[in-house]
Amino acid sequence: MSVYGDYDGEPRPIARLRAANQGGPDPTTLTLDQRRAGIEQIAAANPPAPDVSYVETSLGGRPAACVEAPGALPDRAIFYTHGGAYVAGSPFTHRAILGELSRHARARVLAVDYRLAPEHPFPAAVEDGLAAYRAFMATHGEGRTAVAGDSAGGGLAVVILTQARDAGLPSPDAGVLFSPWVDLSGGSHSMTSKAKADPIVKPDVVGAMATLYLNGADPRDPRASPLFAVLRGLPPLLIQAGADEVLLDEIVDLERNARQSGVDTTLEVWPEMVHVWHAFLKVLPEAADALRRAGRYLERQWSIAGEADVHRQRSVK
Repeated sequence: MSVYGDYDGEPRPIARLRAANQGGPDPTTLTLDQRRAGIEQIAAANPPAPDVSYVETSLGGRPAACVEAPGALPDRAIFYTHGGAYVAGSPFTHRAILGELSRHARARVLAVDYRLAPEHPFPAAVEDGLAAYRAFMATHGEGRTAVAGDSAGGGLAVVILTQARDAGLPSPDAGVLFSPWVDLSGGSHSMTSKAKADPIVKPDVVGAMATLYLNGADPRDPRASPLFAVLRGLPPLLIQAGADEVLLDEIVDLERNARQSGVDTTLEVWPEMVHVWHAFLKVLPEAADALRRAGRYLERQWSIAGEADVHRQRSVK
């Protein structure tokens, strides 16, 4: 990982981010409206680059956004599911992440605006995500494709991959997961051991959001918690996690499960980083660095997939 300097004696950006969050309101006392507003505030403080286009569209009957940075190639597309604990967020709040992922992968990004809990609890997000993915692949499946997501959207991305596999839908060439939330039972050790280190996500809040989303469903249902899903047959995965986030252990477990199931999996654990640090593009140099690495990963996977296609065509001839 990149190592950043001491900023002429000033605290490192991650230290400043921690200090700013420590001075804020107690996250366990926030209402749902305040949580939704908080994601909007982070988005407003970390806007997309001015050269990124954001066009509203639809996928599978749901509102969606097509986000594109200059240099995106017409035969490359990424299907994205945003984070927000299944109760907040939208493609619009994540447009900065989407724009930089588009830039570094040289691909357009299509993000679905799936229904949110508690108004629309589990499995609404799964239903919307799979329908949108089906429409995405119907349009872009002849080119180079990927699935990506962050936090709850990272977990939803894994669910969509498993559901698409079981439904016989085409598989993308790769998947990219940023701090994926994959175990809604909240049973991992880091949920308590990292509680003081992670200023973004708190265990009590995770449990409360899981309850709102599940609405009485089993938290170990693999459609809600893909840590317990059968992962065999998924495309190559890049997983990025912060070393100081409460979800770390479940993310590590997901990588192990995927690898043991024969999935080509790359796990990056970023020192000192917190949950979805990618969102703080105006604050953390590591945010841009992580998105750059994700783009390069997709470039490599698409190159490998292209070479495999050529080999298959030659074999048929």
